[in-house]
Amino acid sequence: MALKLAQSEFEIERDSQKCISCQVCVRQCSNDVHEYDSDEDIIYSDNDKCVGCHRCENLCPTGAIKIKEKEAEFKKNYNWTSSHLRNIYKQADSGGIILTGMGCDKPYPVYWDHILFNAAQVTNPSIDPLREPMEIKTFIGRKPDKLNMEISKDKNGNTKIKLKTKIPPQLELSTPIMFSAMSYGSISFNACMSLAAAASKFGTFYNTGEGGLHEDLYGFVNNTIVQVASGRFGVDKNYLNKAAAVEIKIGQGAKPGIGGHLPGEKVTRDVSRTRMIPKGTDALSPAPHHDIYSIEDLSQLIYALKEATDYKKPVGVKISAVHNVAPIASGIVRAGADFITIDGFRGGTGAAPLVIRDNVGIPIELALASVDRRLREEGIRHKVSIIVAGSIRSSSDVIKAIALGADAAYIGTAALVAMGCHLCQKCYTGKCNWGIATQDPYLTKRLNPEIGTRRLLNLLHSWSLEKKEMLGGAGINAIESLKGSREHLRGIDLSEKELAILGIKHAGEAW
Repeated sequence: MALKLAQSEFEIERDSQKCISCQVCVRQCSNDVHEYDSDEDIIYSDNDKCVGCHRCENLCPTGAIKIKEKEAEFKKNYNWTSSHLRNIYKQADSGGIILTGMGCDKPYPVYWDHILFNAAQVTNPSIDPLREPMEIKTFIGRKPDKLNMEISKDKNGNTKIKLKTKIPPQLELSTPIMFSAMSYGSISFNACMSLAAAASKFGTFYNTGEGGLHEDLYGFVNNTIVQVASGRFGVDKNYLNKAAAVEIKIGQGAKPGIGGHLPGEKVTRDVSRTRMIPKGTDALSPAPHHDIYSIEDLSQLIYALKEATDYKKPVGVKISAVHNVAPIASGIVRAGADFITIDGFRGGTGAAPLVIRDNVGIPIELALASVDRRLREEGIRHKVSIIVAGSIRSSSDVIKAIALGADAAYIGTAALVAMGCHLCQKCYTGKCNWGIATQDPYLTKRLNPEIGTRRLLNLLHSWSLEKKEMLGGAGINAIESLKGSREHLRGIDLSEKELAILGIKHAGEAW
């Protein structure tokens, strides 16, 4: 027997008095954690195989199972933590890169939790959103430098005002939230269907990611944003025109500077047809676009996509939140982009090297503030919409992001959680027990798209109500009035440098 150095991360506690050996846990676990012994009529569980998805615990009819994170049995050492030791043991066993899913879970500061929102009092009374109109609609796209009006009178002497300025193409959002890029292949078709249907019914948008557009989703094209990534999977003129907007993916928050990889076992016949690659082959996205090595190259692609879509759709660019994100964003605006998506280092993903996810990039809050300030200083802020992504967890995160300068927010992990995800961070295995990050036909059926759609709609509805409450409490009746209004924000437990980058004052300071 080989020497075992790596320890299990989870511990399964089974109450023998409650367990009735119904084998629900055996059937439900895709990782083969539980095994039924018919001779002894007992179910045994292997802690080493458990990924902590909690499905067996949730579905156990008698509540006999408890999944707990196992305390490390290593000698305590503040420098050589249990996670460092586990990872070294794993790599000494495998000789490979450690992969992980979702976003960074390290205890770095979450700046949303150190920012407080304002409330109206005497001189600026609050607004009751239940009794007074509250506008949370917003538009994504380039805005003109000025509006030219033609004023005339009709034969009855009534004044008529006609807009003469041609407005660039815009996306109209009923709420400043969209579903971020998650490709078919990395997530199941039922998950894609849930996102598309919810976006369509609520009046917002979902993003296909870099996996192409499945033909069964053509009914939602008016609420679809398609991606053009380095691998160009599924990209042709029909794909570009079966969408409301096009997004060029340069970077991703969970893995800045590197490419993507969808394992061949997740490339089913349907996925292969949608991505236009052979079935069972690994889908590899290069780190760079091999036709983009400068802002000028990026501009050529932007205008090529606009030409291919008859200049009828906004074309945006998605980048990772990195140290020099502000000048990069400035160049992207000047290259002709209609919107910029900035993805922070806590953004989720199906698969990323652990070392990249936890050590590369910067928080979305700091990146957003830096970009908004730079574009305002250069007088080009109106030429682009800013969309933020990277672990937007609540309606208050959205409100604070808009006050820092965003036009709207993408949510990815939050949407998956709404559909049932338990953040076990093993998306790359393709064995998602909740039917989300998998192409296994048995597992995908666990996510009913009608239920998934309903849960997503409930989330959007709840967050929209909460946003109206926060706006009303601050005496604001339109989300557009909040955009970039940092005077409504105050920091708490932040350094002077952090406050300066965010562009806000400390709690207790008056303007």
